[in-house]
Amino acid sequence: MATSCGSCCKIAPSILNADLSNLASECQRFIDCGADYLHLDVMDGHFVPNLTFGHPVVNCLRPHIPGVFLEMHMMVSEPEKWVEDMSGAGADMYSFHYEATSDPAHCIRMVRESGMKVGLAVSPDTPVDVVLPFVDTVDLILVMTVRPGFGGQKFMVDCMSKVKFLREKFHNMDIEVDGGVGPTTIHECAEAGANVIISGSALVNSDNPRQTINYMRNIVNEAIQKGSLER
Repeated sequence: MATSCGSCCKIAPSILNADLSNLASECQRFIDCGADYLHLDVMDGHFVPNLTFGHPVVNCLRPHIPGVFLEMHMMVSEPEKWVEDMSGAGADMYSFHYEATSDPAHCIRMVRESGMKVGLAVSPDTPVDVVLPFVDTVDLILVMTVRPGFGGQKFMVDCMSKVKFLREKFHNMDIEVDGGVGPTTIHECAEAGANVIISGSALVNSDNPRQTINYMRNIVNEAIQKGSLER
């Protein structure tokens, strides 16, 4: 993932529901099918009720997929605590939740100083305007389209108003959506202005992930082109 560019479409599988016993080959399979990067959900059992993997898994995974961009979606309390470990494990982007820290600006600085890119996430119940003071200091805004914590939830279309609000204010921002996103909901995401697409179950369970990625990419690119022409 290069510098922020709201006119570029990026699609990343969330590997939460992949075969974790065969994680390296699963990750490579998605990259071979045309994914731009990988999205790893890190949960601590506190900020969200679920528990997943941490930096030791990332450290083991990294040598098997050299050069692949890894975004950590940190659904954890006190995200500052894990910045150094994730950077050391080979993570490329550290996306943490606004709701999980008392000092988002400090956490952003820590991530920057570690050499990783920064993502700032907001949960469905959080007003989107809380991110406005930080837009110039992060690489993307992640709008959750389900409640964080579990894969396979139903897409919350009401969250598209947040994406639309951000896109109207920031034409070149990377706006990421995550949760229930797949071929049946990609139109809403694209039309609202999302250009970075996280897709979990829809890709993991697809009989043809390459075709699914290409389909979603085409929908997003059409919306980007239409938006550019309208501006």
